[in-house]
Amino acid sequence: MGPKRIVCLTEEPTETLYALGEQDRIVGISGFTVRPTIARKEKPKVSAFTSAKIGEILKLQPDFVIGFSDIQADIAAELIRNGIEVWISNHRSVEGIFEYIRRLGALVGAGDRANAYADELRRGVDAIQAEAAKLPHRPKVYFEEWDSPQISGIRWVSELVQIAGGDDIYPERAVMPLARDRILADPSDVIGRAPDIIIGSWCGKKFRPEQVVARDGWNAIPAVRDGELHEIKSPIILQPGPAALTDGLEALKVIVRRWASRQD
Repeated sequence: MGPKRIVCLTEEPTETLYALGEQDRIVGISGFTVRPTIARKEKPKVSAFTSAKIGEILKLQPDFVIGFSDIQADIAAELIRNGIEVWISNHRSVEGIFEYIRRLGALVGAGDRANAYADELRRGVDAIQAEAAKLPHRPKVYFEEWDSPQISGIRWVSELVQIAGGDDIYPERAVMPLARDRILADPSDVIGRAPDIIIGSWCGKKFRPEQVVARDGWNAIPAVRDGELHEIKSPIILQPGPAALTDGLEALKVIVRRWASRQD
């Protein structure tokens, strides 16, 4: 039961529906989708993140469109005006991701499978958190979503850093749901917070550590001094879906463990 022709405007519903074995319901996806790789081969790409091919979506005759966040509000409004049912999720936390998976599963009549999948993901997250609790040292971590202007990490990323064994230097900013509220008005503030690790995930473009090193005064930061500048690709950490809880968290774990191993 449930909707039979679904358009996914972001990656996380696509990845979730494939994981639940409900991929046949998907008739269109985001052009930024990279997980699972097969989706790019077999599903038409009809949207970016802030824009969509409304005409192409309507030709697909969807009975349900799934998007994410206020940034897609205009897309949603246009589709609604054309008589399409739209669900815009707006979760920003690790717990929100788990609940998102359960809700999406229930909407397509796969509630039991979604609950089992969410439980499986939680076991993986809990295992990493338990390992992290044994670390003798916890690094201070600066996570940067964008470089110009500099934007610190969103809430689920901050929480995953904590789960992996680090401490986000901007937890007070992480709770701000909108990117504009996480812009660093004074980038030199990072110097004073002295992160041990800097992680870049510049959404849609390659992280350039040499540009970070060249910032005025940043050579005094422990992470820069010690060469602890790392990239995590945005598709596995900045999508609030299964990828963040699996490959994204695993990447954070590896970075933190390597740092911790060098402290003794």
